[in-house]
Amino acid sequence: MKRSVLFVCTGNICRSPTAEAVLRHQAEKAGIDLHVESAGIGGWHVGCAPDERAQHHAKGRGYDLSALRARQVEPFDFERFDLILAMDRGHLKSLRSMAPQKHHAEIRLLVPGRDVPDPYYGGPEGFEGVLDLVEAACRDLIQELKRSTS
Repeated sequence: MKRSVLFVCTGNICRSPTAEAVLRHQAEKAGIDLHVESAGIGGWHVGCAPDERAQHHAKGRGYDLSALRARQVEPFDFERFDLILAMDRGHLKSLRSMAPQKHHAEIRLLVPGRDVPDPYYGGPEGFEGVLDLVEAACRDLIQELKRSTS
């Protein structure tokens, strides 16, 4: 059975598309068949490509974000995805309030007990820090998914 993961951040142009690309890459390397997407809490950037800085720093580590386009979380996502991963506690709170009373998805933080900081208003170090956190969290997630399918 193909598992599905949705990453969620504020506008779906920095953190969540980065996580989408990283998990896709790691899942492919690990031989895990996953459906991975990302979305934003808000619709400010719907249809836009990821932030150029996010794309630049991701590309430096071998991840291509150029084909991704921002979208907003939809009610159906709570049924369509097995796992919805929030980038920070604010997103987690929003997702839990948006979720239908009965839903399929498990909703939690990507990094247990820790926010992935928003790099949008900062410099290059913020985008590199996001990549560091996301790569480590996705490695842990790959291990978790391997355990759950064996």
